[in-house]
Amino acid sequence: MGRLLCHIAHRLVAARLWMALMAAMWLLAGCASTSPPPGVSVVTPFDLQRYRGRWYELARLDHAFERGMTDVSALYVPQPDGSVRVVNRGFDSAKAQWREAVGKALFIGAPTTGSLKVSFFGPFYGGYHVAALSPDYLWALVVGPTLGYCWVLARDKQLPASEREAIVARALHLGIDTAALIWVPHGREDPAP
Repeated sequence: MGRLLCHIAHRLVAARLWMALMAAMWLLAGCASTSPPPGVSVVTPFDLQRYRGRWYELARLDHAFERGMTDVSALYVPQPDGSVRVVNRGFDSAKAQWREAVGKALFIGAPTTGSLKVSFFGPFYGGYHVAALSPDYLWALVVGPTLGYCWVLARDKQLPASEREAIVARALHLGIDTAALIWVPHGREDPAP
């Protein structure tokens, strides 16, 4: 019984350390800014009720806090106080286990503009800017406070090649290094959808 409790405690500590590391890397990488990068216009009008729910990370630029992660998804849940609960999950290939980080997002301005600030650790926030969004809310191109942060999100685990190419063209037009995009594999079934 003692071994089981020790194992459970170890997993809890590891999960908390991962969340703290994710937040620290976000901050150390210069993400304390919440403004969109120069030259990026965010989506407006933006409808949080249509954006809510699960999105799959199809592609991203490399950063230590997601390095080696596969099967990454994000869940956005509007809260009564106007904030958004953010749950990021992914499979850590090096440790062969699922990881989760829970954060909070707040609109920077009007809730009809797709520009938010997100925190996974205390009062420190980083920018989250919806730079492009399909009219049917089936895919999104998101950037951080600099063009060194980019995510391609979709409601499904894959998109037709023509749509992917169109999104990549939009990202390239913004000045994002699209050759550096990492296309995220989605071959596992998340045990905690």
